[in-house]
Amino acid sequence: MSDSLAGLLATALDTRADLITRLHGEQTDAYRLFHGSVEGMSGLTVDRYGDLLLVQSFHQSLAPDDLAALEAFYATTLPGLIPIYNDRSQPNSRICNPLTPEQKVAAHLPRQCSELGVNYRIQARHEGQDPWLFLDLRAGRRRVMAEAAGKSLLNLFAYTCGVGIAAAKAGARLVVNVDFAESSLRVGKESAHLNELSTRPRRVLSDVFPALRQYAGLGQAQMVRGKRLPPFPKLEPQQFDLVFLDPPRYAKSPFGVVDLVNDYSALFKPALLATAEGGTLICSNNVAEAEPDAWLDQLCRSAIKAGRPIHEAEWIAPEADFPSPDGKPPLKMVVLRV
Repeated sequence: MSDSLAGLLATALDTRADLITRLHGEQTDAYRLFHGSVEGMSGLTVDRYGDLLLVQSFHQSLAPDDLAALEAFYATTLPGLIPIYNDRSQPNSRICNPLTPEQKVAAHLPRQCSELGVNYRIQARHEGQDPWLFLDLRAGRRRVMAEAAGKSLLNLFAYTCGVGIAAAKAGARLVVNVDFAESSLRVGKESAHLNELSTRPRRVLSDVFPALRQYAGLGQAQMVRGKRLPPFPKLEPQQFDLVFLDPPRYAKSPFGVVDLVNDYSALFKPALLATAEGGTLICSNNVAEAEPDAWLDQLCRSAIKAGRPIHEAEWIAPEADFPSPDGKPPLKMVVLRV
């Protein structure tokens, strides 16, 4: 298998040659080198983050010979990158493979990568599972940077605040990042300090539902069915020029359920109401099975029902390091003018 894997990696690198040249010209050193689900080895991904080569397997462990072949290939073609392998093939995608002492030091050392001239903190292993910067969302961050100058941005499910930092770098006058995980917002703070920003992004530590409902002017009760809800920040109603909604597939909290398959509208309506008249709402849906036109139709119907019809819709496709031969990438992003 090692020889065939090396061939697949070579083909993937060759098809990205022009893209990588362009990205380097845009001050970007973070991109996907191998997208195994459509490039010949399902469940295997290889990403570059600055001087880090992050290898991840999701369906089955990578055989030692294949890992050695992979590392040898990139040592020759992209010398100087530090390879770290995270085997996430076990239940719940937990990283399960041990590292040598030297690898462990490298894996837990905070590093820096750049995208479109914006610097981000990155680390191969940390207390969570996912990389601190999702590379398939680059097209969304690129779009935000093209639109953000002089505007206000609300970044929902902000994770490590990548979208918000990109907006601030592009000249947004106000940036608010909302996420429930203090550790993720802390990484966002570190990334913000790696850049010269005219405005420092604000971080709101909160479940998205109460924060969004308050911004939308809907309010958030403190008691439900006689039970007191957990504490949450008190926020004034506010509308934003740009709202970025990037929810996970499914999540449940005392404040509500995020369910992109069955109830995207539960998030979409308050996000729409928190968007200023004439503003822009960018929505994502990472459910591979979701049919784009049906999803957009659902959003349009929800918007009409909320009294805020969509005037224009435009799809954002992931960039060429995330190939989709059938034209239906798992991550769907749409720009809505409202």
